[in-house]
This record gives sequence, structure tokens and C-alpha cells, in this order.
Amino acid sequence: MSGRQRPAGDPTLPVASAREARRHLWSVLRPDWPGALLAIVVLVVTVAVGLVIPPAIGRVVDVADGQGTRHDLAGALLVITVATMIQGLTASAGWYLVVRVGEGALAALREAVLGHALAIPRASVERGGTGDLVSRVSNDVDRVSQALREGVPELLWSIFTVALTLVGLAALDWRFALAGLVSLPFYAWAAHGYTVIAPPLYVDERRAEGDRSQQLLEALGGARTIQALVLGPRHLRRVEAASEAARLRSIRAADTTAWFFSRIHAGELTGTATVLLVGAALVGDGSVSLGAATAAALYFIRLYDPIGALVHLLDEIQSATASLRRLTGIVQLPLDRRADGPTPRDSRLVLAGVGFGYDDPDVLHQVDLVVEPGEHVALVGTSGAGKTTLAALVAGIHTPRAGRIELGGTAVDALSREQLSARVTLVTQEVHVFAGTLAQDLRLARPEASDDDLLAALSAVGALDWVAVLPDGLATRVGAGGRALTPLQAQQLALTRLVLRDPDLAILDEATAEAGSTGARQLEASMARVLAGRTALLVAHRLSTAAAADRVVVLERGRVVEEGPPDVLAAGDGPYARLWRAWQSAR
Repeated sequence: MSGRQRPAGDPTLPVASAREARRHLWSVLRPDWPGALLAIVVLVVTVAVGLVIPPAIGRVVDVADGQGTRHDLAGALLVITVATMIQGLTASAGWYLVVRVGEGALAALREAVLGHALAIPRASVERGGTGDLVSRVSNDVDRVSQALREGVPELLWSIFTVALTLVGLAALDWRFALAGLVSLPFYAWAAHGYTVIAPPLYVDERRAEGDRSQQLLEALGGARTIQALVLGPRHLRRVEAASEAARLRSIRAADTTAWFFSRIHAGELTGTATVLLVGAALVGDGSVSLGAATAAALYFIRLYDPIGALVHLLDEIQSATASLRRLTGIVQLPLDRRADGPTPRDSRLVLAGVGFGYDDPDVLHQVDLVVEPGEHVALVGTSGAGKTTLAALVAGIHTPRAGRIELGGTAVDALSREQLSARVTLVTQEVHVFAGTLAQDLRLARPEASDDDLLAALSAVGALDWVAVLPDGLATRVGAGGRALTPLQAQQLALTRLVLRDPDLAILDEATAEAGSTGARQLEASMARVLAGRTALLVAHRLSTAAAADRVVVLERGRVVEEGPPDVLAAGDGPYARLWRAWQSAR
């Protein structure tokens, strides 16, 4: 079973298997394999040069013990000096080469993840939650970055040091190598237990962090609505529960690390004591000199740092592997690569027998709707009636389970991503202001637009007054790190993008919900100018928006229960009339 498969009904974004993650990592490392090979060779030389230092120190001990001459002492000191200098130079070169290869791989990984995050079907993001995606492209990328920049060079150095040091022990006397291997069961026990226990713990920890990010994003993004509906305590409890779950999983991971370190320290103590005892016995029977025994002890003590580094790195690599699996899960998601379909002949929208559900049961049932070119249709209904879901289906975010949706005689799901983006624009109440200048933000909708085009579009939505007083006009920085925009200004920015995009069909999903009463009236005036002569589907949060539409469609529990001109429906005694009277009395 593939590691990226999920149980039925699991809404989270997929996590790749460890094997798939390693394969993907190799794919980004492979282009610079000559550089990687050179880095490994240089690191091996660095470790090998360092191996001559303990025997040279042992020779100094032998001279002090009366088993050598001044020339032997001078030679030993020269070896120590030259080896130290060479080791310093090769270590720097090897580190540089490894980091250079790692940075190239990291850049490729970042580009692949971000490219897929922006190109995967929007339904996958909607289902998995933006919090999980944000956690992956931020926290998980950071962890993998740290591992490639710091962990991989140190890991290679540690592995080569341990392997070649054992060779050095054997070169002194095979019994020293055997004594050093006494500690191996402790290390194997710790490593095996850790590699079995830790990976699922880290995956759970990453998932909990994603859930926490999702709750925080929802609470902050919908702060005004939460305050208006007095839902603060409920959302606070959700954030607290998600934070507590993340905290408990972090503690479990830390407990596992502590267990691991205790076994490693036991191995170090056992190995050192054994090497010293064997050295004393061999010196006592004349098998080796005191200097050789000293060199053996130094060799084993020399293993403390690389083994300690391996301990630390195994923890870091396990964490980074969990993050890499989550990133690879994004990269392996199928992209929407549909070829261009037949060009829609006009903006006529047809929904016939449309049914849809996120899981079971369906939330939309047998929806039939026709929107003629240039007509404005408002979707009205209580919360949970299916208005936003229907808008998402028309926008191509989801695919209906039953029935069909056509634009200009062409099935929406037959249009390519580029065709759909050019002909259908969705504006929601959750508007994002991109970091950069105001002009850069607007040109996302039409990159070739001139400054005059931007000003004309801003004028069309009634935003020119506040743009004119910005310190640098269109060059003013907005978004993160720039000038903060009000909810009204942010929505006008979104409407300006719509004007620049000039789609056949505009879908506005509660676009005035976050603007307040005064702001909503201004936005409604802006919308009227923007939508003039354009086919539009409006998810109406405020019934004043519905009253300005050509036709109202009332949804209840995923079914169309009433439709017609708003003034006619308001004068009747149906569902819309009841909603209208309730809304009027609450004003």
C-alpha cells in the first residue's frame, strides 16, 4: 500500500512513505552528484588525516616513558602539527562542498513544494485545510532546511569518523577494536528502539501542529464574524484543545529522546571502561606499549563527539524525515493537467440535477439552475443551506457527484485550469492582500496592465479616493510588512482584480460580510458598477445584496425551494419573504 494513500474519509493532505521521501530527496540531489561525491571524498580524507594524531600523542607518551629519543618526540610533534593544519583545511573544504550541494537540493525542493502547493486542485486544499498546507510549506520546509544545512555535513563526518576510528583501533591491536565493540549492543538497542518508536511520533507531532495552525488561521481570519456572533469562547476552546494536543505530542517525542540518550551514555561508559581494562592488561603483559594503550583510549574517547552527534542527528533526521514525508506528500499529489476543452460560446450558466457531498450524505440535492448572460442571481439561505458549496462547484473547486454544470455550453469540468481561471473569477469574504506594492498586487490579475489600467480599474470600484492619498500611490507597499488595509479597502482590492481579470462569470461569496454596515453599502455600490453587464452569481450574506439582484434562488438543506425576482418573492409568503422580514426587523 502506498505511503501517500489515506483511509477513506480522511480529510488531511497525504503523507508519503519513508521510501518515497528518500526517492524524492535523491531526485533533487542527483543533478549535482559529482559535487556530492567530491564532498564525500574530502570528508573521508579529513577523518583519515585526523587518525594519525592519537598514535602520535601515544608516541609522545612512549618518549616520556623512556621508550624513544628526542628525534622521535620532534617527529611526533611535527606529525601532530601538520595533521592538524591539513585537517582544518580539508574540513572547511568538505563542509563547504556539502553545504553547496545541500543548498542546491534545498532550492529544488522548495521550488517543487511551492509549485505543487500552488498547482494542486483547490479541492485538495479545501479538504485538507489551509492550516495543514501552511504548516508544511513553513515549519516542515524549515526543518528539512536545517537538516540539509547542518545535519547532513555533521552526519557524514560522524559516520566516517566512527568507521575509520574503529579501523585505527584494530591497527593498534585487534583486541582494542573488540573492546570498543562491546558498547555496540547499547547503541544498536537504542537506535533500533528509537527508529521504531520515533517516526510515527514525529508524524503525529507535525499533524498536530498543522491542526493548531488551522484553528489559529480560522480564529484570526474570521475574527470579526466570531466577535459579532459571540463565538469567541467556543473558538478559544478549539485553539486550546489543538494547542494541548500539539504540546502532549511534543512531550512524548521529548520523552523518547531522553530514553534514547540514557542508552547511549551507558554504551559510552561501558566502552571506555572496557578499552582501559584491555589496555592495562596488554601493557602489563608487554603486548603493547603505554603509548599504544594511550592512543587506543584517545581513539575511543574521540568517538564520543561523533556518536553524540549521531545521537543528536538521529533525533533531528527523524524529525526532518517526518517533515520530508509530508512535503513529498504534497509533491506527489496529482496536478490538474486537463487539456483545453471546447471554448464556451457565451457566459450562460446551466446546472442540471447537481448533487454533491464532502463525505456522506450529500449536501446538495438535484439542483437545477440557469443563469442567462448578463443576469445577476443571488443565492439566499440560512447557514448550512449549501450556498458556498454551490458557488465552489461553479468555480470548479469541486466536481459534482451527480448532474452537470455548463458554462456557455461546455462542461465546467472539461475546461482546463487556465480556461476556467480566465472565464470564472471567485471573490470571497476572506481576501488576501499580497506583500508587495499595490501595483504588484493588482497585476497578479493582469500582469501586462499599465498604471493607467490599474487606476481605471480602481476608479471603477470607487477605490481611487483612498489610493490617491497613499504616500507612494501605486508604489505603496501593502500586505505583510506594509500599509495595513481596512476590510473595505481589501475587498475593493479584490474587486479591482476582478475588473482587471474581466471574466465571463463573476462569483461573489459573501463579499460584503466583513466590511460592516457602512462599508457594506459602499461595497454594494462598487459591486453594482463592477458587475454591470456581467453574468454574476452572488452568495448573499446581506439581503440588501439579494434585493439588488435580478433573481433570487433560495436554498434549504441543499435544495432549491424558491426562486424569482426579489421584490416579487419579498411580497409573498414563502421562505424568502420570511427571511426578508426577519432581516428588516433586525436592522
